[in-house]
This record gives sequence, structure tokens and C-alpha cells, in this order.
Amino acid sequence: MKKEKPKKTEGDEKTEIASDIEEFSYELKIPKERVAVLIGTKGETKKQLEAATKTKLNIDSKEGDVEITGEDALNLYSAREIVRAISRGFNPDTAMLLLKGDYGFDILPINDYAKTKNDEERLKGRVIGEEGKARRIIEELSECRISVYGKTISIIGQFENLTLARRAIELLLAGSSHAHVYMLLEKARKKLKMRTMESA
Repeated sequence: MKKEKPKKTEGDEKTEIASDIEEFSYELKIPKERVAVLIGTKGETKKQLEAATKTKLNIDSKEGDVEITGEDALNLYSAREIVRAISRGFNPDTAMLLLKGDYGFDILPINDYAKTKNDEERLKGRVIGEEGKARRIIEELSECRISVYGKTISIIGQFENLTLARRAIELLLAGSSHAHVYMLLEKARKKLKMRTMESA
């Protein structure tokens, strides 16, 4: 009797190593509405990602299953992070910043702070702000990109800036005022710039 493959849930991933051919693979499940963005017009985004990371993407459009295979573990990891970033609401151009060695990707689950569905919407609203103002200010002060999508808030940026943006968002989610968060971000940014100048 043929064994049925267990179903994956969103966020599940699996890594396999086939030692005979030295091929690595990741399996991810992404929201179905993000599949078209990952593929791109006439498959351009998928092709661009495969070429940049020397990997192969197998995408099941109906289920949102993505299998990434390749022979280089580092390239494969980069491809996986880019796919995850696109699945969390980033446009492909922003996600491709993760090809740079000093850029990272971070996800904060809103459910860690929200007790109810109403809480979830309220907290998302705090991070986005009126007409996107709060998100825009945090992006400018931390020099990061932020995506609020589904039940997550995701960040892409240089590693030292990523920490600043994450801390700012955590404070907002925990109830700190916007003014307080902006002030802390400005101070942290100045310190970071001073350190950079001193080490230059």
C-alpha cells in the first residue's frame, strides 16, 4: 500500500540532502495568493531567482508548495529566504536584496502579542500607522524595509539595522508610544553612525 505524503502547513519546511549527487533541497508552503508574485510575468521572477542562486524552483500553483533544489547550500539558503520574503508580502526586487551578504530577513508573529482577532488588527494598525506613516518612519530611521502581511510583520535590512527595526516594532506591539519608539530609533541610529565613522 502506497504511503501518503504528510500535508505541509504554511511555514513548514523540510531540508533533504541526497549524498550520492550532492543535491540539497528545501520544501516550503507559501500563501496561494503569493504564488503569482513568485512566478512573475511570463515566469520572469522565477527565472531571475533561479539564475541568481543557481537553483531550481518547482512550484505547485494550486497548493502553494515550493520545492527548491540546488548543489550549493549557501545559494539554496539565499533562494529559500527570498521565497519566504516574497511569501510574506515583499515585492521581488526588495526580496532580492537578500542576495547581498550583509542583508538579513526577520519575521515577528503578531500572535505572540495578540490575544484576539481584534488585537491582531489593532496591532497591525499600530505598526502601519495612519496612511502608512508609522511604517514609513521606522523604515527611514532603521534603513530597513517592512512588510505587514497576514499574521506576521517581516523586516529586510542590513544586519545591524535589522536589530533596530525589530526592537522598534516589538516596542510598538508591546504598547510603547510612537513618539517614544521614534526617539529611541533616532538615538540608536546616531550611535550606529558614530561607531561606523570611528571604525572607518
